[in-house]
Amino acid sequence: MIDDILDEMKANFQKAFDALNRELARVRSGRANVNLLDNLRVPYYGQPTPVSQVAALQVPEARMITIKPWESSLLKEIERAIQQSDLGLTPSNDGTLIRLSIPQLTEERRRDLVKQVKAHGEDAKISARNARRDANGLLKDSQKDGDITEDQLTRGLKQVQDLTDEAVALVDKIVGKKEEELMEV
Repeated sequence: MIDDILDEMKANFQKAFDALNRELARVRSGRANVNLLDNLRVPYYGQPTPVSQVAALQVPEARMITIKPWESSLLKEIERAIQQSDLGLTPSNDGTLIRLSIPQLTEERRRDLVKQVKAHGEDAKISARNARRDANGLLKDSQKDGDITEDQLTRGLKQVQDLTDEAVALVDKIVGKKEEELMEV
């Protein structure tokens, strides 16, 4: 009974970590990363399609992403999607390939991005705390229903808190690593 509740809580923690990592991958650091284009959609046969499904994405240099569409007719669509996005990047099209140069970040922009990263980290911690609250509620309900004893409840609550503390520490570690990457000049 307690193990099931803890397993469900761990699964919720994993979802929070996955969401945090996805969000942090989209935060632009000084380096080129194809994950920057995850949210970029282009019209392909009338359907908004992720650019990664209609083109080859590569990082040939530390500050450049190249996009080579499978069909040359998509060049203009991809270029337009990049210009309309909130990436703040200007595409350069040579007729077969689109190049995105990643500019060096200013100190002020780095600080703004660190604030964003910390906000994403706080969201992940809130998810962890919500999972803790839910697990504690389930444990207390089980004890009221007579499924577990008072001692099992106490042990279960301690396990829940220990797992939550580990999850919060992991979030802090992930956020700290991204923060270092952003502040690196």
